[in-house]
Amino acid sequence: MKFKIYVTRDFDHMSQVAANITLGKITDFIPTDQKPYINFILPTGNSPTGMYKIVVERQDTFDPSIVASHNLDEYVGLPGNTIAERKKHKESYDRFMGENLFDKLRKPFHEYKVPGGCEIDQIILEEELQKYENNSDAYFYEGVLDGKKGVAITIPENSPSDYLKQIKKDILDSYILSIRKNGKVDLTIVGVGGRGHIAFHESGIPINLEMLLVKLDENTIKNAIADGHFSSREESPRYAISTGAGFVFNPDYNSEILLLANGKRKTEPITEALFGNITSDVPISGCQDFAKSGKVIWVVDEIAAEGFLNKKAEENYLKNKGIQIVDIR
Repeated sequence: MKFKIYVTRDFDHMSQVAANITLGKITDFIPTDQKPYINFILPTGNSPTGMYKIVVERQDTFDPSIVASHNLDEYVGLPGNTIAERKKHKESYDRFMGENLFDKLRKPFHEYKVPGGCEIDQIILEEELQKYENNSDAYFYEGVLDGKKGVAITIPENSPSDYLKQIKKDILDSYILSIRKNGKVDLTIVGVGGRGHIAFHESGIPINLEMLLVKLDENTIKNAIADGHFSSREESPRYAISTGAGFVFNPDYNSEILLLANGKRKTEPITEALFGNITSDVPISGCQDFAKSGKVIWVVDEIAAEGFLNKKAEENYLKNKGIQIVDIR
């Protein structure tokens, strides 16, 4: 098992370590005719902001033009009447990546993409879902449709809904193809949701799914409003596009995972993912299986690590599983 956990002091220390790992991957990469670009998958959210800041500060130490990147996720249903308006919304991940990384690089990445959530009209999407409700030939849910957990909306190739079929072909399937055209992913960087989810692959969605159209759970929507991202439920998106755990944890697609976690809200999911079974309830638990053939590095602060740090029995348990703890505080 290739699974290492670095325990850091705090957010800034976590960000520095993560930036060192990421930049080291770029500077060590030697382009070839067969693989001219290093292939990254990148996250949004608070966790990577410090890392992105350091990458920008150190941009003269690497060549951005050899980097191809795709982001994990994007909202569907942001306020705005056009694709451009939705992409410019203050909560769009397209805008987030520009403000935190892409627009601050003097020399751009070879390629950088965000999933096409802003290309979907939420009103039309919901009309189609209602029109074909209970018609599994058009679409079906994977997960528990109870509002308490996210569910994936799976669209068959021959869906009778032209709009849903277009979403599958032009947004979901094409995104996976776009990632894979640059070869195996060299590094996927992920944060951790409060229930151990990756991007919008929320708790309860089957862990094997590769690319998702997600119906967000009520908890996610309420938290987005409570945290001030949106002023009301009407304004808040009810859907999202997300690269799934089934892609992230597939060693045929991905070589290495770098996971970042800090703060009290991450302590429980970090602990559950290490000491529990692999389960769709805690999607990051899939790192246990991925580490059998791929490489996993977690960079967590001491608060997120409270479930095992300085606890002899827990540390021995992880050691016996082949998980190495490196305390660099």
